[in-house]
Formats: sequence, structure tokens, C-alpha cells
Amino acid sequence: MQSYLTPNAVEIRDLTKSFKVKQATKIDVLKKVSFAVAKGERVALVGASGSGKSTLLRTLNGLHQADGGMIEIFGTPIQADGKMHSKVRQLRSQIGFIFQQFNLVSRLTVIENVLVGNLANVSPIKSILHWFSKEDKERALAALERVGILNQAYKRASELSGGQQQRVAIARCLMQGAQIILADEPIASLDPESARKVMELLVYLNREHGITVITSLHQVQMVRHYFERAIALQGGEVRFDGKTTDLDNTRLNQIYGSAAEELVLSGHGEALVH
Repeated sequence: MQSYLTPNAVEIRDLTKSFKVKQATKIDVLKKVSFAVAKGERVALVGASGSGKSTLLRTLNGLHQADGGMIEIFGTPIQADGKMHSKVRQLRSQIGFIFQQFNLVSRLTVIENVLVGNLANVSPIKSILHWFSKEDKERALAALERVGILNQAYKRASELSGGQQQRVAIARCLMQGAQIILADEPIASLDPESARKVMELLVYLNREHGITVITSLHQVQMVRHYFERAIALQGGEVRFDGKTTDLDNTRLNQIYGSAAEELVLSGHGEALVH
């Protein structure tokens, strides 16, 4: 059980976020979202398209600025009442972010993409000139070995498969020294075998290295297989927060109605069997 003296990895209270679409028209994307994620926990964000999952993850690490509410990272507010913490860059260094489309620089080598994860710890001049120490390069190679693609270190990122590129993105988080990994639909662009390998890698880093993992997913079968806790969003609100075993098809239909089909079908359009 979490000690009351130990801060949660992530704590969100009454988080709100809206976007302007036409002049004075606004769409509320997050509505009073509140939950906490303990240090070392592994949580899936579930929701149909437009439910607010991606916006929530991007607001968690400061890519989006919230309109209201509070986000704490290990007990320190990164955002509060629509304002960023003065040390937001330092706080963000603890949070790795994995994008659906990998977000790598295709013309750079794999190891150079991983080294980018350490830019917060090097001088601006060195970062611009891509001057990295021998120690940095050894750490980058160790990160690539940990994710199983050390033999790809000196290839251009563009030469790798989608699954390999996503593992480079994970290695970049390790190079960064991230204690929290936020993954936004990390397997949506991958074939089933690559998706399995990426999910197993995230589980391994969570279990063996204590990294807190929060992942948004469309595929409910993946949520049920790899996560014990799920948070379901609909219309920017938390509609479920509990054990994945309780998030059955009946509950999904209650929350999403006809949109539940998007979640309970596999990526190849085949109904899931439970």
C-alpha cells in the first residue's frame, strides 16, 4: 500500500482543457478530470476517438497548457490553475513521451536519436552541434541493448521497421532517465507482432525498473492483457477507473454506446473472443 509520506507519480485534480475551433467557439476536451497514479503503477487510458486521451497525456507533461485544475509530478505541481511551474523543463525531464508516429528524426542514426533524450542535461552549444561525451554514447548503447536493437545503432532511423522505431523512442526515454513514460497510442501503427513486442517491453520496464507507465490505447484486448487498471474517458470525463476485469463489454457499451465497437474490435476488424 502506498505510504502517505510518498507522493504519487502523477496526481490530477479537476483538470480542464478546451480548444478554440471558430473565433469565440470553444470545445471542452477535458472536464474536471481527477485521478492519481502511484509510483511504479501501470495504467491504461481507454476511449474512443475524441474522448480526450491524447490531450490528457499531452497536458500531463506540459505539451498543452491546461485551463484549470492541477497536475502534480512526484508531489510538485507542473501546472496549477492554468499556469506552468517555473521549473517545468526540469520537471518534464522526468517524463518520457512516446508518440504514435515515433517522432524520430529520420535522417539521423538510431544512436543519435537516442542521444536526443539527454539534451536537457547538456549545454545548448553542445546540443546544437551534437557533441556528446563518450559516457553519453555508452549510455545510449546500453539503452538500445535494453530494448533489444543494439545491432541497429548506426543505421538511419528511416531504415528501421515501425516496431524498431518505436523501440528507439523507448530507448530515448531511458536515455532521458525518465521515471514516468507516457505512451500515446504506441502500437496503433504497428503490426500485431511488433505491437506485442512493444507492449511487453513497456511491461518489462515497469516491472523490472519501476518506471511508471501510462498508456492510451484503442485496443481493449491489449488493455485487458497487459494492464490491471484502466481509466475510461468519454467526452473528456472519467467514466470508469478500476480493474480491467470490471471493464467488460457490457460496461463499455454503457459508456460508449455504438462507439464501443471501435474498442472491442481488433485492428484487423475481427471480433474479440473472451
